[in-house]
Amino acid sequence: MRCGGEIRQLTVISGKGGTGKTSLAAAFASLARGAVLADCDVDAPDLHLLLRPEILSMEEFKGPRLAEIDPAKCTGCGACRERCRFLAIDEKFRIIAERCEGCGVCGIVCLAGAIRYVERVLGSAFISRTRFGPMAHAELEPGGEASGKLVSLVLQSARELAKREGRGLIIVDGPPGTGCPVIASLGGASLALLVTEPTPSGIHDLERVLEVCEHFNVPAMVCINKHDLNEGNTKSIERWCSERGLELAGKLPYSDAPARAMVAEKTVVELEPEGFGRLVDGIWRRVARRILYG
Repeated sequence: MRCGGEIRQLTVISGKGGTGKTSLAAAFASLARGAVLADCDVDAPDLHLLLRPEILSMEEFKGPRLAEIDPAKCTGCGACRERCRFLAIDEKFRIIAERCEGCGVCGIVCLAGAIRYVERVLGSAFISRTRFGPMAHAELEPGGEASGKLVSLVLQSARELAKREGRGLIIVDGPPGTGCPVIASLGGASLALLVTEPTPSGIHDLERVLEVCEHFNVPAMVCINKHDLNEGNTKSIERWCSERGLELAGKLPYSDAPARAMVAEKTVVELEPEGFGRLVDGIWRRVARRILYG
């Protein structure tokens, strides 16, 4: 896709997990032909399962510093433990790494100078090559903090790839939810595709994630997945979209094609080009038109 020299960004998100956004993002990658791909679901990345990237480079992701207490200098006065609002220091004055935010308060109140701060590696960021184009992705260690910062790092890498290789589109597989990682994945987005399903939780979370998009002035379209599971709720979503002037990119029926594609390490377009894949192609054409012409 060429956008007159400008780099456009499509972020595929959903208010909740399990709506099918990764399957759609991967399918769009195979249809766009030449986009840069970015897996910003750093807490549970799975775009690589479909695209089988060849990793070209890796860098460590360092999060907030970790406090470290020198037992030889510690007097046991308890000031650090008393002031730590994260309860990250135990009764024997040992740091609980999972709770430490690296805020620095304990070091300030320690008159004995027994506390220092060390860097900690919380994840890895990768640049890879897939059969559909270059890909930026990352993986956060279990329990790792600062996922929003890691998402920003992935997006920055994707933009650098796009500039370096003269590619006009970045397709982002965003995180679920409405928190910091989602907000970070919307940075610089030209369009957000909100993937939902006709369930009470799906509708509730669609409303919440749209509020995030509106707050950051990111235009949005909606895709209803598994629409035939509850036609009544599907019609409610369609009315809700119409009342807000939200364009419906399309609807997909319940199908086992996405699961079979995942097992086969293919996109649904590759697996079933004339069935489920054709419906996805129709959605992609409407999304691409919106990205190009607004």
